[in-house]
Amino acid sequence: MAKKTKKKKEHVQKKDLLFRGKSIEELQMLDVRESAKFLKARPRRSVLRNFDTIEKFLKVCSKKQGRNKKIKTHLREIVIVPKLVGLTIQVHNGQNFQEVPITLEMIGHRLGEFAPTRTIAKHTSMGIGGSKSTRSKKK
Repeated sequence: MAKKTKKKKEHVQKKDLLFRGKSIEELQMLDVRESAKFLKARPRRSVLRNFDTIEKFLKVCSKKQGRNKKIKTHLREIVIVPKLVGLTIQVHNGQNFQEVPITLEMIGHRLGEFAPTRTIAKHTSMGIGGSKSTRSKKK
């Protein structure tokens, strides 16, 4: 009988988080317009057309983050760029502000996608007068 050799388990390192072949640190070093090159067509077009709005929003975020204040916004249409990764932004959903922690997978999506405006309808049992047995009899 041949001896069975046990293979040593190799230490598996965590895979570096990459977005289109670039690490998040490399992407955060780039300008907003330069980082738009790594987005898909529709978000890239939106970023290139509205980069001034995004840059103003990034300035507000950096100021408020330095003062440890909450970042609140009504700008649901802003495309998430790499410089926003790691922040927690409160996005208005029409009624209140909903906290949205920005992660690497969210790049290229819009802020409004993560703060739903409609709630799920929860249908419960009928109330008083909803069935024949609970209706009051009229004389």
